[in-house]
This record gives sequence, C-alpha cells and structure tokens, in this order.
Amino acid sequence: MLDTITDAVETKTPEGIASAISRLIRGGALRSGERLPTVRDVAAALGVSPATVSNAWQALSKVGLITSRGRAGSYVLEASTAWMPPHFGELAGSHVVARLDLSTGTPDPLLLPDLALALGHVPTRADTASYLDMRVLPDLEKQLRASWPFVPASLTILDGALDAISRSLEAIVRYGDRVVVESPGFPAFFDLLEQLGVEAIPVAIDSEGMRPELLSAALDLNPAAIIIQPRAQNPTGVSLTEERTRELARVIRAKSHVCDPVIIEDDHSGEITTGPAFSLGQWFPHRTLHVRSFAKSHGPDLRIGALGGPTAIIDRVVARRMVGPGWTSRMLQTILYQLLTASPSVTQISEARRVYHARQRALSEALVRAGAAHSPSDGINTWLRVRDEKAAILSLAASGIKVAAGSSFYAVPLESEQFIRITAGRIREDFDQVGALLAAAALAS
Repeated sequence: MLDTITDAVETKTPEGIASAISRLIRGGALRSGERLPTVRDVAAALGVSPATVSNAWQALSKVGLITSRGRAGSYVLEASTAWMPPHFGELAGSHVVARLDLSTGTPDPLLLPDLALALGHVPTRADTASYLDMRVLPDLEKQLRASWPFVPASLTILDGALDAISRSLEAIVRYGDRVVVESPGFPAFFDLLEQLGVEAIPVAIDSEGMRPELLSAALDLNPAAIIIQPRAQNPTGVSLTEERTRELARVIRAKSHVCDPVIIEDDHSGEITTGPAFSLGQWFPHRTLHVRSFAKSHGPDLRIGALGGPTAIIDRVVARRMVGPGWTSRMLQTILYQLLTASPSVTQISEARRVYHARQRALSEALVRAGAAHSPSDGINTWLRVRDEKAAILSLAASGIKVAAGSSFYAVPLESEQFIRITAGRIREDFDQVGALLAAAALAS
C-alpha cells in the first residue's frame, strides 16, 4: 500500500498528498476499512516532513474519506451508502458534519410552508371505500391543470419526481434503447437508465438550456426518449429560455423522419423559480410527459408529484402502479391541495421564491467581487467552475464548508473542465465571506 500511495502522489504538498489518496479511495485501490500506513512511514517514503502528511490526513478526515482511531491508526472510512446506486452514492459523498453544508440540493427548511392548516383538512381515519376509487382528487387535478404549461390529455399523482420519471421510463424504453440526457445532469437519471439497461446519450447545455445542434446530432442515434429539466436545472440552475425552447422544438420536428422520442420534462422546482414555464409540450403534447414536483417548494418528505401527458402512456403508468403501491395517498393529496390553494401557504411560497432569488444574486455578486466568473442561477443550486475539483472540495472542507463534486453530474466524465455544485439556497448570511472562500477554492490546485 505504501508503494501505491507514493506512486500516486504527483505533488508533495498536503493538498497533493490528500488528492492522491482521494483518487485511490474513489478509484477502489484503497478499500473501505483498510488501515493506512503511518504518517511517519508515508513521510519517509515521500521525503517530506511528518507535519506535511499529517495535514493531508486532517484534510481527508474533514471530507469523510478517512478516520483516525488514535493509536490504532488511520483507516479508510467505511462506506455508509452501499445501498445507494453508484451515481447517487457519489452525490451523497461523505457524512461528515460541516459548519455550512452546501452539498445537499435540498431546500432551506425555514422556507418551507407550515403544514398546520393543511393537516386540519386531512380525514381523521385513513379509510377508502374501494381499492379502485379515483387515483387523483378532482379538486387537486383541476388546480394542477390550471397551471400546466400545456393541455395534458391525462394527469396522475405519483410519489415525487423520480417516481414519475422512473415509471415513465419503464413504460417507454426497452433494454438496449438510448435516452438523451443533459450534460451535466442529475445523477439519479444515470442510475435509472443503467438499471433499465438503457444507454445515456449526454447532450451539453449552456446558459439557455440544451444546445440545439448537439441535440440534433443525438437524435440521429434514434433515442427512445429525451429527459430535460426546463427550470432550475440540477446542477447548474439554468432555466430554458423561450427562444431556446423554440429552437429545440424546431430540431425535434426536423428530425421526425429519423425518430419520434418521448419528451420527459422534470420541472422539479417550478414553484420557487423565477423563470416562466416553457414546455416542449406546446408543440408535442402527444408525446410530452411533464413532471411537476413539490419537494423543493413544499417539502421533500411530502413525496408527491404530478405527471401529465398523453393518455396512452399515463394509462400504462397507472396500470403498473395498480399492482404495486396502487395510488398516492389521498391524505397527502389533500395536504398538497390545501398548500397550493390556502392563502397563508401561497404567501409563504411566494416569499420563499423571493428569498431564494435574492440569495442567488447575493452569492453571485459576492463571487464576482472575489474574482470568480459567475452569473446568478435559478432555484436553489448553482454551478461554479474550478481549477481542480478535489482541491476545491478539500480547500472548502478546511473552512468547514461542504459542496457537491461536479464529476458526479456527468454520465461521461469531463477532462477539460471541472466544477462544483453549490446549494446557494442554504446560505442565509455572510455572503461575502462564503463567496470569498468559494472563489479561493475555485483557484486551488
């Protein structure tokens, strides 16, 4: 192991040594539970002081890659996310508590609406007259249809955005099919496609969304579906512009003689974004599935989302759920309806949208003042280019800040550019201080 470590070290600094160990752990050369050589042995092998190696060990410990057991030595930390799929597991990262955790991609709990009023409308017993009763509460469906970006032929309720996308893919794709995904994109999509035996076709995005010329090339590969995030794209925070949506529609129509993919739109943060809801369903309602999730706006633990689109696909999704969970609890549907219509919760969501927008702007301006190139994002996440991903993460960990590694958001790793994802919506104060630390980390190597 000592030879493996010394061979991997390219720069004999604390950062260089820590980066080498990190690569070995994430690459599997150093396995969970293995004991590392002593600080003195590594220092002697590298020809550096024990203090240099000790500083590297401390940095690795702070980001949750190794743990010290006192005189028993230091060990590669046992993975606590073995039950997670690979891409999602990478996104989860370590479980070390940070002073400021900006890695989660979750909303600020203080900005979620109070459930007290909504809970007062829930029946006192979880009863139902029949297992074949209506799947969607009529009042909730009417409310959702009023805000849908196109007229969906059918609409159903599922257990959140990922459940809706997973069910949709199961109804659409077959083993060996191809599906277009954004690059960077949401890691869970990559895991879903791998489990279905489907090939992901990454298409790069820019500040307006998926790039039309690259989508055109991807459509030549005859994909069965396209997964796109129209607003507050995770991880970048980019929202589709009206013109870009039209360009993508033109490309899809121009390639209709090649393929006829189903379009899956994941509008996971719509209620707290400032961008309007542009949808390809305006042009292709017969093959667009639009997902509306309420996790970011109303609470991740509600586990509820809506799926609207062509009846033929929605019916297949509903039929499959009949021999599984059956339906999404009507009690939860009642809570969601009250949250979407009651004046107090509507006001709270409006205020949350304003606060997230203000926080995004404040962080972006702080980053620019500190010398980093950045533009404000939509929703709760933002994307920052860094010189070296691992060095940036280690640098921030030393300051008590945790961010998500950008490499987790690529189906095919990039070598030319590196990034980190920052959950800007979790920053409540000290924007200049946090911005300065993030800007400094972006330059770390």
